Amino acid sequence: MKELSEKQGKSLQRVSEDLGFSSNYFYRMKKQQPTAEKLKLIADYFNVSVDYLLGRAEAKSVNEPIDLAEVANSDDDAVWSRLLSSGGRPLTEKDKMAIKLLFSDKWDEITQKAKDLDNKD
Repeated sequence: MKELSEKQGKSLQRVSEDLGFSSNYFYRMKKQQPTAEKLKLIADYFNVSVDYLLGRAEAKSVNEPIDLAEVANSDDDAVWSRLLSSGGRPLTEKDKMAIKLLFSDKWDEITQKAKDLDNKD
């Protein structure tokens, strides 16, 4: 926790206050096991996984950058659903086509699919 807080230029006390914990919460963690809910709050605060906090994973940002070109060239709907949304909702087929048109290396094929979608409406 100390290392993560230092990376953000904050003291452990400040992090405790930001999270709504008591000012000495992190010091008490040496003797008491935190609850799952508290671990989740801490992980979200530092943008890491709970596994990382528990020492089970390497430091890796939870919100890694998304390579839109890689997504645009994927036909796997699971990739689209897992990585991208529009206002918290799944992307429509038109949204996907627009992204593909911008970032795809299959320009001609995608352009035709977009035209086909427009013809359906």
